[in-house]
Amino acid sequence: MRPTPSTAAASVPSPSLPSAAPSASRWLPPFVLLAVLWGASFLFMRLGASQFGAVPTAGLRVILAALFLLPLMLLRGEWPALRQHWKPVLFSGIINSAIPFSLFAYAVVYMPTGMASVLNACAPLFGALVAWLWLGDRITGLRVTGLLIGFSGVALLALHDKPATAGAASWSAYAAIAACLCASLSYGVAASFAKRYLVGVPPLATATGSMVGASLCLLVPTIAMWPSQTPSWGSWLAVAALALLCTSVAYILYFHIIQTAGPSRAIAVTFLAPVFALVYGNWFLAEPITAWMLGCGAVVIGGTMLSTGLIGRKRS
Repeated sequence: MRPTPSTAAASVPSPSLPSAAPSASRWLPPFVLLAVLWGASFLFMRLGASQFGAVPTAGLRVILAALFLLPLMLLRGEWPALRQHWKPVLFSGIINSAIPFSLFAYAVVYMPTGMASVLNACAPLFGALVAWLWLGDRITGLRVTGLLIGFSGVALLALHDKPATAGAASWSAYAAIAACLCASLSYGVAASFAKRYLVGVPPLATATGSMVGASLCLLVPTIAMWPSQTPSWGSWLAVAALALLCTSVAYILYFHIIQTAGPSRAIAVTFLAPVFALVYGNWFLAEPITAWMLGCGAVVIGGTMLSTGLIGRKRS
């Protein structure tokens, strides 16, 4: 759906923050707005992918976002940084944008958008697991417990009300769940990749370069899989909103929050976005919000917060 908080926080060096707690008036409004935009991305993906298809939706999303971000990067004078680190930055666009954007665009066609947003909220779980396996990051018993709790919530969410027959619709639903989990895993891999290869690269250069890399990856598949019937203006507007608001503007807001409030608060956006996604799905797509979905979502988010250290860590 976007650069996950774990990915962006890993790729962006933590800024020097003042010793005093940051004023809520500086970071809270963009924090809420970012959750609103990222929650809406699932709705826009559904509206776009239903007519464009998953890959063209993802392709248009990154191409339009790249066209929007490129002038901003040039105005900020960050082109030399992108030119110096272009190989890892472009590759990060594949694993952090092209792959997960395509998978989520496929998933929301076959499952409720709110459920997809809850599964996306477990991306930091995969980030913590991959960082432990790949980078050797220290993982405490409390964080292991969080991982187990989070993945248990995913399993309960996926297996509840299992269809009695294995028809095409049933397998499509299971494939959609698998697509969400693979997308979240891709975000986790991208987080560790960024932490290893992109530390010190300016955030706007990373964001823009990753969109360019994703665009290059998806350009040919987008053309090859372009729908035979002309999509409606509504689908075009949904994809445009997805690219400009939920990707480009969201990047800018996210990096602003990192600068003003720190990565820990920025990570918490991942846990607020599903609230808006559930509301949008219910209002605009008549998707039901069940008690089981809310309960499993709470388990997933609680486990994720525990595994990432947002709760349960010692206070200095």
